[in-house]
Amino acid sequence: MALRREAPPLLPLLVLLLASCCGGIAAAHSNILYRIPEEQPPSTLVGSLASDQGLPDTGHLYKLEVGAPYLRVDGKTGDIYTTEVPLDRETLRDCRNLFEGEECFLEFEVSITDMAKGLGSGPRLIEGRIQVLDINDNTPQFASPILTLSIPENTNVGALFSIPAATDRDSGTNGVAEYSLTAGADAERLFGLQVALDSDEKLPQLVVMGGLDRETKDSYDLNVRVVDGGRPARASSALLRVTVTDQNDNAPKFERGHYEAELLENSPPGHSVLQVRANDADTGLNGEIDYSLHQPSDAVQRLLLIDRSTGVIYVKGAVDREEENFLKFSVVARDRGPNAKSSKVPVTIDVKDKNDNAPTVEIRGFGLVIHQDGVANISEDTSVGTPVALVQVSDRDEGENAVVTCVVAGDVPFQLRPASESANDRKRKYFLQTTTALDYERIKVYLIEIVAVDSGNPAMSSTNSLRVQVTDVNDNTPSFSPALLEVEFAEGNQPGDKVLDAVATDADSGSNAELVYSILDPAAARLFEIDAVTGEVRAKNLLDREERERYQFRVAAADKGVPSKTGTATLVVAVQDRNDNEPRFMLSGYSFSVSENGAPLSPVGVVTVTDDDKGENALVHLFVEPDDGTFVVQNGTGTILSSVSFDREKESTYTFRLKAVDSGEPPRSSYVGVTINVLDENDNAPYVTRPANSSYKLLSPAASPDTRVEVVEAEDLDSGPNADLVYAIAGGNPHGLFRISPSSGEITLTQELADKHNGLHRLVVRVSDRGKPPRHATALVHVFVNDTTREKSNASLIEALVGHSLYTPLDRDIAGDPDYADSHSGKVVYALAGLAGLAGVVLVIVPVVVFRHRLHRVTKSGYQAGKKESKDLYAPKQGGPKNAKGRKSKKGSGGKGPRTAKPLEEDEEAGLAKGHHKFNLMGEDGDVVAGGVMAASGGGGGTGSPRIHLPLNYPPGSPDLGRHYRSNSPLPSIQLQPQSPSASRKHQAVQDLPATNTFVGTAGSDNNSTGSDQYSDYCYRAAVATANNNPPKYGGGGGSGGNGKQVGGYASMAPRYHRDFVWTDRVY
Repeated sequence: MALRREAPPLLPLLVLLLASCCGGIAAAHSNILYRIPEEQPPSTLVGSLASDQGLPDTGHLYKLEVGAPYLRVDGKTGDIYTTEVPLDRETLRDCRNLFEGEECFLEFEVSITDMAKGLGSGPRLIEGRIQVLDINDNTPQFASPILTLSIPENTNVGALFSIPAATDRDSGTNGVAEYSLTAGADAERLFGLQVALDSDEKLPQLVVMGGLDRETKDSYDLNVRVVDGGRPARASSALLRVTVTDQNDNAPKFERGHYEAELLENSPPGHSVLQVRANDADTGLNGEIDYSLHQPSDAVQRLLLIDRSTGVIYVKGAVDREEENFLKFSVVARDRGPNAKSSKVPVTIDVKDKNDNAPTVEIRGFGLVIHQDGVANISEDTSVGTPVALVQVSDRDEGENAVVTCVVAGDVPFQLRPASESANDRKRKYFLQTTTALDYERIKVYLIEIVAVDSGNPAMSSTNSLRVQVTDVNDNTPSFSPALLEVEFAEGNQPGDKVLDAVATDADSGSNAELVYSILDPAAARLFEIDAVTGEVRAKNLLDREERERYQFRVAAADKGVPSKTGTATLVVAVQDRNDNEPRFMLSGYSFSVSENGAPLSPVGVVTVTDDDKGENALVHLFVEPDDGTFVVQNGTGTILSSVSFDREKESTYTFRLKAVDSGEPPRSSYVGVTINVLDENDNAPYVTRPANSSYKLLSPAASPDTRVEVVEAEDLDSGPNADLVYAIAGGNPHGLFRISPSSGEITLTQELADKHNGLHRLVVRVSDRGKPPRHATALVHVFVNDTTREKSNASLIEALVGHSLYTPLDRDIAGDPDYADSHSGKVVYALAGLAGLAGVVLVIVPVVVFRHRLHRVTKSGYQAGKKESKDLYAPKQGGPKNAKGRKSKKGSGGKGPRTAKPLEEDEEAGLAKGHHKFNLMGEDGDVVAGGVMAASGGGGGTGSPRIHLPLNYPPGSPDLGRHYRSNSPLPSIQLQPQSPSASRKHQAVQDLPATNTFVGTAGSDNNSTGSDQYSDYCYRAAVATANNNPPKYGGGGGSGGNGKQVGGYASMAPRYHRDFVWTDRVY
């Protein structure tokens, strides 16, 4: 088997190389790979660098740097061909010691030079590899044409004996493929062939198929044939002579399965490398072992030998790691018995390096730079970084001994730069390139010495030198000082006016210093001209800064040398401005929309004004005309601000002009019109215009469905959806008698009326707009269902009921006769009461006496709210009336005057959300006054009847109650405190009346009220209930000595007993 040569490890350089100054040399391409079978005829195309790799195919020179003598390159196309020297994979130096399955590569290098640009364009180095593919050009061979094999007699059938394997220098499928065995008639039944696989090796084995008897026959001649897997296949044969011997049943066994050792190169002959040991369980000759090298290669046979008795391996020949760095072979241990048995063990020897080779420095020409007799000619105009030579440094040693440091000795303007991106410590390539510009006038010849030192101990070094001859050229370019010429030139010039003088100098002399001036940019040449001899630049046309305020172009100065050199400068002409343009608004007119109720100094809109001039001539100031103080404009941003908060209901559109004035001399100005449209916001709640809350409608019990009852009318000061109103019944319609049109507000009857529907109905109507968020108002619509023939006699009762309705919380429905159900169940109640009357009279008298006595004491002691009050709870609050839009009183400021009326929707929602509460007061006679309101009429109640007063807040001008009420009773008015257990939001909804047409009523038949501009009493006295067994609904006659009567439909009822008027939680 071929041996593998391993690459030495990479180590860092010990001496720093000089830094590369410029590019110009393309990095080597190292990923190019071609494949070609071995043994191809001459001039076989391997690959085309131009077409395969996208490299230039014309105008370039291709040169083979590495790859000879096996390859050649076409200088024009870059095609790579084979030569007369055949590519034999088995003889290539780098492919001789490959393991099975490893690939064989041939490296090559090609340089590319641009013939049009010369050396200054930067030649490129192309590196690549050619994979040499194996063909079946070798025949498998046995080690000897006659093979011998000893088999003991009486060997068991099926026993296996190894046959020496054949070798094939080819690899892969072209290697050994199969074995076959041919035997005579006498041996055909005794022997067979079997092939075993050991790693990547096929091992033929002889199979004993019958009994052997040495006394009958002691030897057999067989024919073994080996065939490879190539197409066509190659084959060879050997004679296998089988000798039948006496039985030897134990084979030697090595102590280790694999032996490894290291051998230092240059070790002397006779040096002991390692010893292999095997043991045999047999005795005598069968246990004595002989050692031998198994099918050693030429290199192993030349370098090593083994002691047959001890198994010690010695150095036989001169060991050079550079020739053989790795030895792999097998040692066979065979006993000395008549029927010898053997075993085999692999041995690997790694040849270690010794620093016995000095580095090699090879300097050769590269691209168009030709070296002749160690001299390279290069022009002084060669650009910095141009390669002068390709330097290859190599060391045949490995490891540290092969790490080579390469430098340029002396102070010369040259340095080494790696030519390949691939790192290989044993072979490195460098470009010898210039670091500074060469000047023939200063130095004409350079002697460059390159020193290479390896890292061995002791280190070894070598040198090589190159002579560089500098040739003279026209190497000085005309130059402008400075290279950037800037000048200011006023617009409105005359054609032919001088702009400036552009003057260049040339360090050369003679014709090389004679200059010709020109303008390089064709567009600038149409506006400017330059004198070819003097370099004076003039304007050909009129310049306008507003069209273009800056011109930048290049001017050139070319000498008359061969080849000519040209220097350039950049000329910048800055055109100066004059005030010849008015300010200009971006639009001919502006229209902005802004929401109302914005904060003052809020932005309304932004205008944009420009001025084509520059500097002070373009500095614009804005003014509002006419300036009434409503709007201001910010200079700089053009933002229009309002100094007022807009109210669309007062003014929806504003128009004015903006004046823009620049700061030039003389100034220029312009105008633009501005329109401001105020957008509506839902900042106004609807308000009801009819009906009044204190008004009522009479409805006959005989009215048919769809009868029109009333129309609720409302208005909204907003516009659009904010003024689109929707009507809905929010309460007071538990029987579903009424419906309202959502759009028109018309209330109609939905069904026929029954007796239980007689009486007062209070409908709570909510009027909402469609704003976001929506606003709403609430109105009360009173409908009294009764016979219209009694309208006059019922007027006082209806007004009293409406008056009480105004103080009833909105969450309590008032809808007809409250005692209709009681009148039908009264007979049963009276029957039961008669039976229980006697039994209960005793139980009633005692509690009533005690209860009245306790209530009398409470009335005299005043209202207690859980603690003793320091001041009169019933003292009336002071404070004048508030207007309809009065602000809410502060939370907890109960002692600072009456609360301002809230919008109805707030009180209504609060009242509906909270539970029922009621408070009671005792009169001096012990009568209970419930609900916070007591009715008084013209009976004989006397002055001792308690009166309860609720301070009501109404806006001035209310159509229903233009007055506030103040008590003239000796008893104080009730004042609900926040800590009072009766001061619920329900009663506050009664006390804090909202705006017009919400919760308003009339005094009706209250003949004891006294009026003033600010306060008026509104009370009802306790009356004697007249009528039959039914108690009064909302009010009754006078006191104990009065002769009052029930108002309305109960006027004909005879008086039966006295009872105080009481508000309850019942639904009316």
